Amino acid sequence: MENQLKNDFEKTIKASDFSKKDIDIKENYLKKFIKTGFPNRKFEDWKFSDISQIIKKNIGELDFYNDYSSPNKIDPSIFVDGLEHNKIIFINGRIEKIEFNYEDESRIEILDQQDLKSNLKYENPLISLNNAFTNKYYKIVIKENYALKRPLIIYYTTTENVNCKNINLKLDFLLEKNSSIKLIDISNDLSKKNFINILNNFELKKDSILKNYKIDNKENDNIKYSFNNINQDINSISETFVLSSGSNFIKNEINCNLNGRYSSAFINGIFSLMDQRHHEIRTSVNHLIDNTKSYQLIKSVLDDNTKSVYQGKIFVNQFAQKTDGYQLSKAILLSENSEFNAKPELEIYADDVKCSHGSASGSLNEDSIFYLMSRGLNYKQSKELLLNGFLLDVIEKITDSEIKNLIKNLIGIKE
Repeated sequence: MENQLKNDFEKTIKASDFSKKDIDIKENYLKKFIKTGFPNRKFEDWKFSDISQIIKKNIGELDFYNDYSSPNKIDPSIFVDGLEHNKIIFINGRIEKIEFNYEDESRIEILDQQDLKSNLKYENPLISLNNAFTNKYYKIVIKENYALKRPLIIYYTTTENVNCKNINLKLDFLLEKNSSIKLIDISNDLSKKNFINILNNFELKKDSILKNYKIDNKENDNIKYSFNNINQDINSISETFVLSSGSNFIKNEINCNLNGRYSSAFINGIFSLMDQRHHEIRTSVNHLIDNTKSYQLIKSVLDDNTKSVYQGKIFVNQFAQKTDGYQLSKAILLSENSEFNAKPELEIYADDVKCSHGSASGSLNEDSIFYLMSRGLNYKQSKELLLNGFLLDVIEKITDSEIKNLIKNLIGIKE
C-alpha cells in the first residue's frame, strides 16, 4: 500500500497548484498516515468497527483518487424537490458548484484553500489521510448578524466510473457573531466499493447557531467516514442529526468543544439497517467551561445481519461547573443475528454537575403487537406503527419543522 500511496500522492501534487509550504505540510500528513495505516481494533475508538478489515474484506486494494483536472456533469435529478435551498455540489471529491441564490451574497464569504496547519492538532490517521490527499477545499464564512434564509444542501455524489478508490473531501465553516445556518448533507452514490473520507470543521462564534442534518439513506456498497469538529463560543448552539441507513459501512464521528459559557450541543441519530450493513456514531462532547449543556439521543432499528455501534463520551474538565450533560442510546433488534454495541462514557473532573448516561436494547414487545392487532391492524401494520413511534421520539428533537417533515418523508413515517 505504501508505494501506491506515494505514487498517487505525487500525481495529486503534480495536478495541483499548491505552494511549497503546503506541499511540505501535506507530505507530513502522508507520513503520519503511513506510520499508522488504517485504524484497526488496536485503536480504542475502533474496537467495534475495524475499518482496516472492513476495507480489506469489501474493497481489497485501494487507489487514492487524484483526477481533479476535468469538470463533471451535474445531474439535476439528485436535487431535493419541494425545498428551496442553496447548494454545494461535490462529484467524485471535486467541488463543481457553490450556489447561494437565496442569500445576500455580500454577507457570505467563500475562501479558497485555507491554511493546512489548522488541522495539525488532530492525531487521527483518517484525518491525516484526508489532509494529504484533499485537492482543493473552501472555507464558508457567514458574516456577523446574518442568518441564511434557506438551507444549504451539500450534495456528496459519486459516478459509476469510480470504483475501488479513496476519495477525500473537506469543508470549513466559520459562523461569525449572531449568525446561523441550516446545513443538510446528502449522499448520492452511483459508484461501487469506494472509501469516502469527509472532514468538516465548524467555528461557532458568540450567539451563533449551527443546525446540521446528515442523511445517508440511499443504498450503496461504499465505505464512509465522516468527521465533524465543532468549536463553540459563548451562547452558541449546535444541533446535529444523523440518519444512517444507506451505505455498506459508515462511521459518523462528532467532536464538539464547548469553549464558551452557556453554549449547547445537541446530537441525535437514527440507525435503520438491513442487509448486513454496519454503521457507527461516535461522539465526544467536551465541556470546557462552566454553564454548558449537551443532550444526545441515538436509536437503532436493526434487521437481518446488521450491526450498529454508538460510542458516546461526555468530558467535563475541572473548570466546567454547572455542566448539564445527558446521553441515551436504545436499540430494537428485529433479528437474532443483528447486533448493537454501546459504549457510553462519562469523564468528570468537576463536582457541581448534572450528567447521566444510559443504554438499552431488546426486541419488539409482542404484547403491544397483539394489542394493536386486536384493534384491527394486521401484524405488519402493528409492527410498523411501533417502530415509527420508537423513531419519532428522535425526529421530534429536530427544531426546524420543514426539515423535520423532509426527514419523516425519507424514513416513511406517517402520523
